[in-house]
Amino acid sequence: MSNPVRNIRILPFWVIITLILLLLQSGDIFAQSPYKGNAWNKVSQLIPGRIECECYDQGGEGVAYHDSDPVNNGSGKLNPANGSFLNEFRMAEGVDISFTKPNEIDNNPFNLVEPQMGRLYVGWTVPGEWINYSVQVKKSGFYSIGLMYTASGDGGIALDLDGKPLTGEMKISSTRNEKEPIAWRQWHHWNKIDSLTVVELKKGQHLLTLKTVSNGNMNYDFLDFKLVKK
Repeated sequence: MSNPVRNIRILPFWVIITLILLLLQSGDIFAQSPYKGNAWNKVSQLIPGRIECECYDQGGEGVAYHDSDPVNNGSGKLNPANGSFLNEFRMAEGVDISFTKPNEIDNNPFNLVEPQMGRLYVGWTVPGEWINYSVQVKKSGFYSIGLMYTASGDGGIALDLDGKPLTGEMKISSTRNEKEPIAWRQWHHWNKIDSLTVVELKKGQHLLTLKTVSNGNMNYDFLDFKLVKK
């Protein structure tokens, strides 16, 4: 009778290492680290509906967002800290936030779509930056994605859902106008794209990531998710 121990075949060391690396890359066995961020004010934003870009998750740099520098270039800087809600909104965080202003700043004659005054938005965007949003999808189906924005030059954004690509890079057309006599106002020509693309979403709680992919120099007011097909 043969010895069963002697019949066990030991795989070469390099084969074992290769198998382990393949399993790690597949993610099928090893679970991802749990997300450590929280919805802004502990309330997930709803889809269908608008995702307000300034109401990104709480959790700080590397968790709720990644920004190219730790300074909020809008709240508390461009808009001095004076005790007002708009000037000081999230001013201790790295995501750069400002708000639409009258007196021909954001209500200027070069707008393609007129923005509401006093609306907060994310600005000073740079490629490689990203922002997380806890969202609750109310109904499964196909959704168009719109964007209220400005862009001083053509740019590109992308969206991830639960850590996986939801879209590829989506082109954001420039709102620059060579007839603009005030140089800094090139970043204040507002437009709205009604449908960048259509994606399928499942009902439930999700983590949406907005990524600045190319050029930057864009301001994001809101993403608009509309149910187009169940």
